[in-house]
Amino acid sequence: MRSLSAAHLTALDLAPPAFIEASARAGFDAVGLRLIQVTPTTPGYALDRDPALMRATKAALRATGLRVHDIEFVRITPGIDLDALSPFLDAGAELGAAQVITAPYDPDLSRLADTLADFTARAALRGLGTVLEFFPWTSVPDLATALRVTAGTGAGVLVDSLHFDRSVSSLTDLAAVDPARLPFAHLCDALVHPPYSEEDLLATARAERLPPGEGQIDLAAFLSALPPDLPLGLEVPMAALASAEGSEAVLTRVCAATRALLARLYPPA
Repeated sequence: MRSLSAAHLTALDLAPPAFIEASARAGFDAVGLRLIQVTPTTPGYALDRDPALMRATKAALRATGLRVHDIEFVRITPGIDLDALSPFLDAGAELGAAQVITAPYDPDLSRLADTLADFTARAALRGLGTVLEFFPWTSVPDLATALRVTAGTGAGVLVDSLHFDRSVSSLTDLAAVDPARLPFAHLCDALVHPPYSEEDLLATARAERLPPGEGQIDLAAFLSALPPDLPLGLEVPMAALASAEGSEAVLTRVCAATRALLARLYPPA
C-alpha cells in the first residue's frame, strides 16, 4: 500500500501541531512541513527558531503516530548561503524527516548542480535525502532538465503531477527513470486547458488544485509510470473550500479522494 503524506501547502494556515493532528484525523500516514517561508503572503514555520513550537510539533507526532516525510523548501539561488541553512537541516533531522525539497532558482544550471551537490552532502550528514522539484516557470522546467541537473549530485527528482502535466515532460521518459532517482512524488489533479500563462500556472499551483480523480489530468497513466508503491505527497491547496469549510475539510476530502482513486486503479487481489 502506498504511503500518503499531507504536504503542508494543502493546509498551510495550520501550524505544524494542528496540521499534524488534522492530517491524522483525515487518514494520512505522514506529513510534509514547510519550515521556510516561500512567498511574502504565506507562512513558513521556522521550528529551528521556535523551541516551544518544536516541542509541540514533536508532541503531536508522538500523539498521532504520524511521521515527518519531508521538510521544505530551499530555493537554490545564485547567492544562496548554505551555512545559514544548517539550523533548518538540524530541525529536519530532529523531526526524523526523510527528505528535503529544493527548488531551482538559478539560471546557471552548472552552478545550480554544484550548489545542489554541496547541499545534498550537508543534508546526508544528518541522515536526510534531498530532492529537486521542477516547475514549468523556472530554470528547470521539465523532467528531462531535472534529470540532467541532478545527475551526479546525489539528489533525487521530485515529480509533481500538476507540474509534470503542464511541462513538456514525457510519460515514456518518466517510466524509464531509475527508481532510485525518484524517492517520492507529489499528487494532485486539476483542469487541463493549455496553453497556460505563468500567472495561470502559479495561481493553480499555489491556491486551487483538485483532489486526485476530480480533475482532468491522466493520473492513471502518471501513477503507472512511477515505481510501484512509491510514497505520495498530496499537495492540494483548495483556497475556496478552505475559506468556506476550513482547512481540515480540505485534508479530509483530499485523503478520501486519493484512497478512493487508488482503490479503483489498484483493487485488492
